[in-house]
Amino acid sequence: MTLSISEIFGPTIQGEGALIGEPTVFVRAGGCDYRCLWCDSLHAVDSAHRHDWAKMTSADIFAQIQQLSGKRPLTVSISGGNPAIQDFGPLIELGHKHGYRFALETQGSVAKPWFAALDTLVLSPKPPSSGQDTDWSKFDACLEQARGCGQIALKIVVFDDTDYRWAKETAQHYPDLPLYLQPGNPEVDPEMPVDLQQATDRLLWLIEKVTGDGWFTPRVLPQLHVLVWGNKRGV
Repeated sequence: MTLSISEIFGPTIQGEGALIGEPTVFVRAGGCDYRCLWCDSLHAVDSAHRHDWAKMTSADIFAQIQQLSGKRPLTVSISGGNPAIQDFGPLIELGHKHGYRFALETQGSVAKPWFAALDTLVLSPKPPSSGQDTDWSKFDACLEQARGCGQIALKIVVFDDTDYRWAKETAQHYPDLPLYLQPGNPEVDPEMPVDLQQATDRLLWLIEKVTGDGWFTPRVLPQLHVLVWGNKRGV
């Protein structure tokens, strides 16, 4: 069995969510069942790029992970696209045998049994600004399949007031999940520099929304990789 892989890179640091700052090798899957209006990874989403995706076995992928990490176990983040549409179970099993840890980020639209083998599952349902609708029955199925997973976290990107209200409502339905909020990044062109002042302003806006409401449950984080590298690919 082969997997469609858009890119493998690192080690670098995780730039967002529950594992922010952690040294990580990234495996970015090709293909997605969503088309978010502000997607920053179209090279791994749009089927127009499918000819650039490599067909790799789990052994091939793990060999590259080991080469990049110098065979020193670390966290491997599987992202996309939506990696849940493929079967990464064998890769996770292989990596665990050598001491590697695995994190997955998905919007929660496709549930797979191998979620239970993950060390970290980050569920990132897309807010109204994405133009996508969340099927909560499928989201709940992802939670069910992830029973036994090391940790599960909820991460929501917030672009505007509507997204913010949606995030609060979502969090109320899943009070037991650690919640991470981050301001959205509308600057998705990898060739264009990120306006750091605007990025800081968006972060400050979100911080003031949360603290002003007395909503002390979430952790508000920047997209650290955007602040450091902009939208450059492969870092």
